[in-house]
Amino acid sequence: MTQENENQLEVYLNGEFVPENEAKISVFDHGLLYGDGVYDTLCGWNGYIFKLEQHIDRLYRSAHTIKMQIPLKKEELLEKVVEVAKRSKQKNLYLKCYITRGYSEKPLLDPRGCVPTVVIFGKPYLWLLDSEKSEKGITAKITNIRRTPDQCLDGKIKNLNYLNIIMAKMEAIESGYDEAIMPGLDGSILEGPGYNVFMVSNGKVISPPTENILVGITRETCFEIAKEIGLESAEQKITSHDIYNADEVFLSSTAGGVIGVREIDHRMIGTGQTGPVTKRIRENYFKRLENGVNGTKYL
Repeated sequence: MTQENENQLEVYLNGEFVPENEAKISVFDHGLLYGDGVYDTLCGWNGYIFKLEQHIDRLYRSAHTIKMQIPLKKEELLEKVVEVAKRSKQKNLYLKCYITRGYSEKPLLDPRGCVPTVVIFGKPYLWLLDSEKSEKGITAKITNIRRTPDQCLDGKIKNLNYLNIIMAKMEAIESGYDEAIMPGLDGSILEGPGYNVFMVSNGKVISPPTENILVGITRETCFEIAKEIGLESAEQKITSHDIYNADEVFLSSTAGGVIGVREIDHRMIGTGQTGPVTKRIRENYFKRLENGVNGTKYL
């Protein structure tokens, strides 16, 4: 191994652990050509992978729905994820596992004959927003770009084709906002780019129903925490009117945890800062991570 490679984190690629600068896939891979594949993002914190089995179960459900056979048994893939985390030697880690339909000699839409590509990598924990913005709350825009409806592609599939989500994020950033909030075709609030959306109204924690959204594991955890600390919670349709007039709004994501929203479309939310319920849920979430609750040890 060269000196350069000694400083590289290792990537699991199709049965081998290789330095990240040597991890390469074919330009004819269906994941690159067509966004044909699935993935999941995980969090390693204080030497524990949070809710590892739930993430991998979701990955296999996504693959099953798109008729893709992951070439590893679930137990084997779990072991590989832990091994990547262990080899990273990083206490706090951003982990991603993605499976593409793979390579075919004919780079056409027909997926028959493709051999799946399996990639698992880890990076020092990546924050989607800097700590100052996360602390005081962010600004968000309800975008003109709509979330792909379930009638076209079920939002519960964590798939590799994120073009409309990227376009929504670009729209928000180019308009001077920190983040995007994406509506559905009917205008109701659904989710953000890589985030689930919550609002707090009269002490009640509310998130949109599971139709047309990715059902996030951090979202699930926020509901668990709300129950633990004695807050009522519900899944219900949210309109732009509802969210503008909420007491608090926050986003949840593996890469970032729980993030308060202080302003949406130039309308102040609540007191214009991260609210007390959001802070309690965020503090409890990171306490879980720090203490290895629901965690799989890798260091």
